[in-house]
Amino acid sequence: MEKKRKQSAGSLAKKMGISLVCGLAAGMLMMFLREALNSSGHEAVWNTVNRILFQDVTVQGAESALGIFYLIGQLFIRSLQLVIVPMVFTSITLAIGQISDTRTLGRISAKTIGWFLICSFFALVLACIAGTVAYNAGLFNIQVEGLAGSEGSTGANPMNVILNAVPSNIITAFGNNTAVLAVVFVAVCLGLSMNVLGEEKTGTLRTLIREVNDVVVVFLNYVVTKFAPFGVFVLLTRTFATYGINYLKPALAYVVVAVSMLLVFLIIGYPMVVAFGARLNPIIFLKKISNVAVFGFSTSSSAATLPLNYRTCTEGFGVDETIASFVLPLGMTINMNGTAIMQVIATVFIAGCAGYDISLTQLVVVALLALIASAGTPAAPGAGAIVLFTILSGVGFVNEGALLAYSLVLAINRPIEMLVTALNVVGDAVTGICVARSEGLLNEEIYNADSFEGRLQSQED
Repeated sequence: MEKKRKQSAGSLAKKMGISLVCGLAAGMLMMFLREALNSSGHEAVWNTVNRILFQDVTVQGAESALGIFYLIGQLFIRSLQLVIVPMVFTSITLAIGQISDTRTLGRISAKTIGWFLICSFFALVLACIAGTVAYNAGLFNIQVEGLAGSEGSTGANPMNVILNAVPSNIITAFGNNTAVLAVVFVAVCLGLSMNVLGEEKTGTLRTLIREVNDVVVVFLNYVVTKFAPFGVFVLLTRTFATYGINYLKPALAYVVVAVSMLLVFLIIGYPMVVAFGARLNPIIFLKKISNVAVFGFSTSSSAATLPLNYRTCTEGFGVDETIASFVLPLGMTINMNGTAIMQVIATVFIAGCAGYDISLTQLVVVALLALIASAGTPAAPGAGAIVLFTILSGVGFVNEGALLAYSLVLAINRPIEMLVTALNVVGDAVTGICVARSEGLLNEEIYNADSFEGRLQSQED
């Protein structure tokens, strides 16, 4: 019975892999179909296909569009985002509430922040080196005159991240998925307060929070297991069908450099951290984390990927639930290695297009601003490129050429943002593994097991 059940269900990893390949193939097919129809004077045919399958039905002028792929993709993402705030709040509150020893809590917090900073340091060094080499080689000397302007974000002081971490209204904090850092602050405060009051006075509250967390986990497990492969296919197909080749041609050098560095850090950098920092087999890590990377790539949302990342860490890598419940939601809000790499390379690219000279001091400032700004980037699709304007303002890259190049980045950055998200969520898992190993809260037997999808399916059945 068990063998038959596993054969019929298949593994989640295989389903996600098939969805990735099929989504990329269908997306490329639609991209070339779009180029062929538009170049042969059949724009009306493509417009009809686009309105039926891919049109964003929320924009003005799309009243008669069906947008089937858009609707399915957004329903899938929204079903995940629906419970992001309650999951972050309950998981962190329970994690803090279960650690009665304040010294242990302080040690875990320090290790978590420490590993975040270590990964970010190496990511920024890699981005600075790659950006400098490309800049000095003249790869970023691209003409963007005549490019239509695109509205971005206005500049803001990156230190606002610290201010916004403490909400002035608890209802506002819980009513916005982009203010997750404020939810983390409230959860930590509640967890610490429950520790002070003790089990007797907070028993009912603890039970309530635990039961809400259980309901959220069941819902998310069902969505991820049953609908994730199809959601990945729909999202990937629409992305490549919507963003045609013409969006990539003007800044191919930036796309190639950014994608290359992101892949290097994803495939080589993170496994090295696991190998030397946690002294574990990096090949096993790469094999099991592929689900999370593919899911983050397709949804382009760290928040939407959190549930699968949590399951992978606890049931695939053997990370203790207390560590995973604390590290992953916190990492989703402040640990943005992929975003930092993209923002550094994008800033250097914009400087090259706008005729700015970049000194070593400016490069260090760019890296620091990227670290701070990425920590305040909402865990939502496309947010990294918008926050990029904060860095440009901070280093004074705001002339007309810089703004035109920034508009170009906004236009072409969607595929890069997808890979950025994959890097961000994998980085959270890396930190969770390293912290759990250092605390003796990582089950190596589970980590070294061949796979874990079969066990998950058995539990759900």
